[in-house]
Amino acid sequence: MIPFAVNVVQYPVPSGRRCFQLGQAIRRAVESYDEPLKVQIWGTGGMSHQLQGPRAGLINKEWDKRFLDRLIEDPAGLAQVPHIEYVREAGSEGIELVMWLIARGAMADVAGGRPPTVAHRFYHVPASNTAVGHLILENC
Repeated sequence: MIPFAVNVVQYPVPSGRRCFQLGQAIRRAVESYDEPLKVQIWGTGGMSHQLQGPRAGLINKEWDKRFLDRLIEDPAGLAQVPHIEYVREAGSEGIELVMWLIARGAMADVAGGRPPTVAHRFYHVPASNTAVGHLILENC
């Protein structure tokens, strides 16, 4: 296991594009290995949420679900979303979503391969201040 710590707390935080490119670099590194490997790449980060200020408690279900759709169908386009849109639509802590683009950038389809299979998709807003999403994509 090789964990990557990605700063999404203190500015400047990385762009979605930069995270997506990191995922692509990870894929190239795995593909360059001289033996076949079974690899899992996990992305993490809360969905929409804001913990403080006048918008404390913000959860944007529609934006979160659209984010998951785009993560599956248009990850390169999603990687171009600017920070201000994350803050406006997903709350100040919603910027954590850029970390999901690392895992998505490592999928085969972004390098011309087949689209991934959606093995699991889940979205829920528990009785807390953070929406929860899970997405498991598998290379075909």
